[in-house]
Amino acid sequence: MRSFHDIKGFAFDLDGVLTDTARFHAQAWKKTAEEVGTKWTDELAAGLKGISRMDSLEMILKAGNCEHSYTHEQKAQLADEKNEYYKKLIDTLTPEDILPGMAEFLMEVKHKGYKLAVASASKNAPIILERLGIADMFDAVVDPAALKSGKPDPEIFVRAAELMNLQPCEVIGLEDSIAGIKSINGAGEVSVGIGDKDELYEAAIHFASTAEVSLSAIQGDPYFSRSNL
Repeated sequence: MRSFHDIKGFAFDLDGVLTDTARFHAQAWKKTAEEVGTKWTDELAAGLKGISRMDSLEMILKAGNCEHSYTHEQKAQLADEKNEYYKKLIDTLTPEDILPGMAEFLMEVKHKGYKLAVASASKNAPIILERLGIADMFDAVVDPAALKSGKPDPEIFVRAAELMNLQPCEVIGLEDSIAGIKSINGAGEVSVGIGDKDELYEAAIHFASTAEVSLSAIQGDPYFSRSNL
């Protein structure tokens, strides 16, 4: 338990928190699955949420029992092809695609002097932020290619805190996936889960949707209220 007054920065996941490119990922990965002969299911799609590109590809190949049918080079080629298709899709993004309430929340915390970082498994995060028109609001964007481990490992959120020159205990992380919440908690930061409460039960603070997120709602959450008793 800690005081809200200790918080100096926010680390944001991208997909499902700032915008919804999950539909683009799904389209691109479905195309890949069809190419390798893996049946595309809702369960498989859900399992890819918040997972790195190569780990996602491995899950698709394993689901089709063909993980040993491709060389490392062939797998890299499949991942690159998926990414090129995905980038064509994200080129259609505009500021109108920022999720409800998040543009206002970003402006609010920026105005209050908090530091902001993006902690996303997407290597395309800088491009997406530019398309959304919010790239200049962030003090840092973690490069997932420079990390040793993906979510649920805490490395990405630890790195986000480092890039903001903050201690993990001074950071609130916002996520919409189970892997992401585990990553935030493992980093020693305060986790805010956005989405299904039963699924994100490990989050310290919870909102059903991005539209509910505000600085006052976070500060007034029982998680922080209890720490002030």
